[in-house]
Amino acid sequence: MTATAVALPRTRAVAGSRVADGLLLATAFCVTFEKVHWQVAGAVGLADVLTVLFLAAYASQRAGAGDWRIDRTTAAVLGFFAAFLLVYLAGYFNLETHEAFAQFGKGMIKFALHFGFLLAAVDYLTQRSRAFYWRALGFFVAGMAANAGYGILQLLAARAGHNLDQTVLAPLTGGASSINIYGAVNGTSVYRPNALTGDPNHLAIMLDVPLLVVAPLYLRLERGHRLRVPLALLLGFLLLVELATLSRSGLLGLGVGVLILAVPYRRYLLSRALLAPLAGVGALVAYLLWSRRQFFSTVLRSRVDTGGKSTSAHFAVYDFVLQVLHSNPLFGLGLNNFSVYYEFSTGKTNWGPHSFYVALIVETGIVGTVLFALFLRFLFKRLRELRALGRALGADPLAARVRPLAWGLTAALAATMAANLFYLTMQFYYFYVFAALCLAAPSVFSARMGRKTPAVTSGGVT
Repeated sequence: MTATAVALPRTRAVAGSRVADGLLLATAFCVTFEKVHWQVAGAVGLADVLTVLFLAAYASQRAGAGDWRIDRTTAAVLGFFAAFLLVYLAGYFNLETHEAFAQFGKGMIKFALHFGFLLAAVDYLTQRSRAFYWRALGFFVAGMAANAGYGILQLLAARAGHNLDQTVLAPLTGGASSINIYGAVNGTSVYRPNALTGDPNHLAIMLDVPLLVVAPLYLRLERGHRLRVPLALLLGFLLLVELATLSRSGLLGLGVGVLILAVPYRRYLLSRALLAPLAGVGALVAYLLWSRRQFFSTVLRSRVDTGGKSTSAHFAVYDFVLQVLHSNPLFGLGLNNFSVYYEFSTGKTNWGPHSFYVALIVETGIVGTVLFALFLRFLFKRLRELRALGRALGADPLAARVRPLAWGLTAALAATMAANLFYLTMQFYYFYVFAALCLAAPSVFSARMGRKTPAVTSGGVT
């Protein structure tokens, strides 16, 4: 009887762990599927549903274990959660209209889900094995690859005169969506795949993350490793989709990330491992450009033109910063309220800030901006600890995975920050999954060294 009493709770704990495992992996996989949502008390996305289920499974597991202790990283995330909440609540008192209150409420729900997921995911990942961390990262990358794959099918269907979204997504969500049409050249439409995201620029900026995280891991794989060819093909495919989006912000972010990786991995710049997939992509792109020279020359000229209406609008939103700081300097206009202010100032209802930093300053003021800067500093600090851990591992085979991972995550974070000068994907779910992977990694991989992350020191970089 005693043996049975001991065995039953353990069985429940294992089952709960499997449920939470599956929900975390499913969230990581589907987190970029923005179009998969339903109009139920507002827009409820697939990622929202999975997040709520994961949080419930996580809370149930922790309650069943009767142990609510957390490590220092999770405690720091909890501290940021409380600090952001206080800033947003302070901004609440600057709201003036019914629409402003409604937008604030929507923003608070998203904030609670995003940061709640971040808090739970960081704690959960730090308690799991290195193998599970790699699975979580793999599902995150695989989800973006699946999203990119849908984008290619979407592009091919559009060129054949079909709306793939109408065929695949409309029966599931009941909503309407389609591929982005950039314009036309001599009567031929210019399509930019947005896949399962809401915008081709969103897709491009999101793809910066897997491109930059996977690239150094791929370069450090041993010759003959079973993942070497699949990862080379994956990188080439993701780069093709990145180019197909025609996103300047995506390429800006990718360029920043590549510059960061070029320093520690400079000896790989002329390696066969790097040149082979790049040559394949280059050959295909060159063929496509040459076969439709006039069409693509017109499109590319329009994308490099910095005097167009689209470019002017991206820079024009920065004019609002000083106006808002003059009226509400400390806590801004209130969370999720840029659109309300923009409509009041311009009369336009269909345009957002198109810059994460503009939205951040306008909506949360100086205090919120400084707090978010501290949060980003915390992310970079954890990645610096991960790089230090990789150096401390020395000749341990794990070092050949930890150091590339650290540099890839660092480059991806810098790339995302650069791309968000003109877009605001750092408000989206995928950024919080990415942040959880960044924050948890040092704790996960320091298990090899007795769960103690080494001090940050100067030294080699690869």
